[in-house]
Order: sequence, then structure tokens, then C-alpha cells
Amino acid sequence: MRLLRDIDGSVFWLLGDNGDAICNLRREAEKRGVAGSRLIFAPRVGGNAHLVRQGCADLFLDTFPYTAHTTAADALWAGLPVITYSGETFASRVAGSFLKAAGLPELVTTSLADYEQLARKLATEPNAVGWLKEKLQANRLTCRLFDVNRFQHHLETAFTIAHERHRQGLPPGSFGIEHS
Repeated sequence: MRLLRDIDGSVFWLLGDNGDAICNLRREAEKRGVAGSRLIFAPRVGGNAHLVRQGCADLFLDTFPYTAHTTAADALWAGLPVITYSGETFASRVAGSFLKAAGLPELVTTSLADYEQLARKLATEPNAVGWLKEKLQANRLTCRLFDVNRFQHHLETAFTIAHERHRQGLPPGSFGIEHS
């Protein structure tokens, strides 16, 4: 709400498939000095329409302590930069891992204050957001996050190692795959 209150023309775009939640969120925005109309609620859509729609936004503000998982991957694929606050638990680190694998570690913060400061900076510097979108678009087909061939190779290698261990009569155990 501080960002909405402080940044003229900003809106917060949310999924709008629960009428009670929409009313409650708008009421709470009004209590904090933000017009409820600045919360934009969009209906649920699937497939390609979801990806195309995400590409129309400027920034994806991740949640904490449970960060976006599939939604963050979808946003990055659609060319939408994600800002995240990475915590200490698996659930609070997923989006940060995605950003690092997409070549955008600068969008991972480690405190709420840093998260808000980065969001404010990017919301008030459109050129910076444009540069991030260009970087994401340029990295999309070559970054580790979306490198399907590399993932396939590592998965097949893991299956081969596990099968060979089984053939040798070894018990299940942990092993690593060299990053390439």
C-alpha cells in the first residue's frame, strides 16, 4: 500500500476470482489511503492467454514467506521481471532460485526493506524496467532456468547412475550431477 500511495499512476493487479476477497482487499486499501479502484482484479485465464497477459505488466511483486513457484516461472517466461524477498525456507527461496537461473540475481532481496526499496526504484525508473525486460528476453532461450536440453541431460544422467547403482547391488544413496 505504501508503494501504491507513493507512486502516482501505479496499480496492483491481482487474480479476481473471489468476490469476498475483492471487497475485503479494496476496503483495506481504502483504510490505508489508496483508492480501491487502483486494485485491478482480472479473471482467471489459462494457457497462452495467461502468459500473454503477464507480459503486459511492468513488475511482478512476489509474496513472502511463500514465494511464487510456477507463477514466477510463467512470469519470467512471459518476459515479466519478478522482485522477490528470499528467506531461509525452501518455500521462501524458490522464486530467488528461478531469478538466479534466469540471470537476474539483482532482483533477489534479503529483507523487506530492500524489497520495498527495489520495487520503488524500479517503479519510478521505467528505463530500468525496460532494461530488465530486454535482458530477460535475451536470456530466455539460453539461461539455465529454461534450458530444457541441459535439464534432460542431467535427468538422464541421474537415471543412468541410479540404475547402475541398482545393477551393482548398491542401496539407494545420494549422488550429484556435475553442472555443465
